[in-house]
Amino acid sequence: QVQLVESGGGLVQAGGSLRLSCAASGRIFSVNNMGWYRQAPGKQRDLVAMITRNGNTNYLDSVNGRFTISRDNAKNTVYLQMNSLKPEDTAVYYCNADCSAWGIAFKNYWGQGTQVTVSS
Repeated sequence: QVQLVESGGGLVQAGGSLRLSCAASGRIFSVNNMGWYRQAPGKQRDLVAMITRNGNTNYLDSVNGRFTISRDNAKNTVYLQMNSLKPEDTAVYYCNADCSAWGIAFKNYWGQGTQVTVSS
């Protein structure tokens, strides 16, 4: 079984920074795309940033230039560095990854979510 465990959320003032981490654990053979989504109350879950195993990235337009996604393949961990945070960034942030456990084809997994709150 594969689990994604997130950390790093919290409360920050506008203009501040936070760093989210998400580690994939279990009987993992390989991890392909990893990403971060967010969902604000009453809104749909949106892709914030995605990174391929080779390091190619893409970002939601509203966070481009402020957020940076990175990963450590040796640790099966993905990070999201969030700078110049705005109140509209407030949401629950979810980690997402395509993982292959030993003997099992790739499946898509979600973390439990971590709250990010940006005060004005």
